[in-house]
Amino acid sequence: MSWSGGCQCGKVRFRVDGELGRPSICHCRMCQKALAGPFGAFVTVKAQDLTWTGDEPSRFQSSNKVRRGFCPGCGTPLTFETDKTIDLTIFAFDRAAEIVPVIQLEPQSMPGWVAHVTELEVLEPPPGYYETITSYQHPDRDA
Repeated sequence: MSWSGGCQCGKVRFRVDGELGRPSICHCRMCQKALAGPFGAFVTVKAQDLTWTGDEPSRFQSSNKVRRGFCPGCGTPLTFETDKTIDLTIFAFDRAAEIVPVIQLEPQSMPGWVAHVTELEVLEPPPGYYETITSYQHPDRDA
C-alpha cells in the first residue's frame, strides 16, 4: 500500500510505500505547542518506506531526544523524529481520515474540555458561504 501527503502549500510532499505503524495521539505539552492544538496525531513509518517527493522539511530540535519537521514555506507540522523512529502527522496525509489512532500518550496533560468536544454547539455558516472561498491550499493528491 502506498500513502501520500504533504504540507498545506505543497512544497513538502512525501510518499510512504509500505504498512503504516501505530497511529497515536499525544497530549504532552510539547506536542500541544508544536501543533498549536490540544494534542498531536501521529503515525509511525519505517524510514526506508518514506520518500520526500517534494522538498524535505526544515527541522527544529524540540528536545535533546526529538526533532520536529515542518514546511519552511507554510509552517505545516510534519514529523516527530528520534534517533530510532519517525512519525508523520496524521493530518498531513492525503487520506488522513483512514488513519485511526489506537493509543493515546500523556493523557494527564489533556485539557478537560477535549472529552466534551462532540457536545459543543455547531455553528453553521450562512448558505453559499463556502462557494465564496477560493482555496490556495495544495490538493489532497499528488499533481
